[in-house]
Amino acid sequence: MNETNEMTLTFSARSENEAFARIAVAAFVSQLDPTIEELNDLKTVISEAVTNAIIHGYDNDPDGKVTIEASIKGDVVKLLIKDNGNGIEDLDLARQPLYTSKPELERSGMGFTIMENFMDGFEVSSEPGTGTSIAMTKRIESKKALFN
Repeated sequence: MNETNEMTLTFSARSENEAFARIAVAAFVSQLDPTIEELNDLKTVISEAVTNAIIHGYDNDPDGKVTIEASIKGDVVKLLIKDNGNGIEDLDLARQPLYTSKPELERSGMGFTIMENFMDGFEVSSEPGTGTSIAMTKRIESKKALFN
């Protein structure tokens, strides 16, 4: 049986909610019995995506909302992180390693690079003034996934 299990989480764009988002997704994915490395990869990409939404999407405006949609089908986790914030003017430039639009905040500019390298699938779409969506997939090679 390859049914899909889904969850949706919407929260205020506050930096203190980044840890909550990481833990919520990790708890949801734990049903696949991921390795520590897989779990850390997922927590890292959630952290990067949520932090980008808060800092870049909303300029730390806590009135903004971040939504995470997660689903599991078989051994594949799909994540969609969305904001309705500023959007990205030049997506190609923003995806360049070490590029940051906020150098005054000492940002590393590695968020998209990390997300792309830690996941099996990665897509980002953005419209200035409308927001940004990041879709990612990862196959979990866990003990449970191997026996299903």
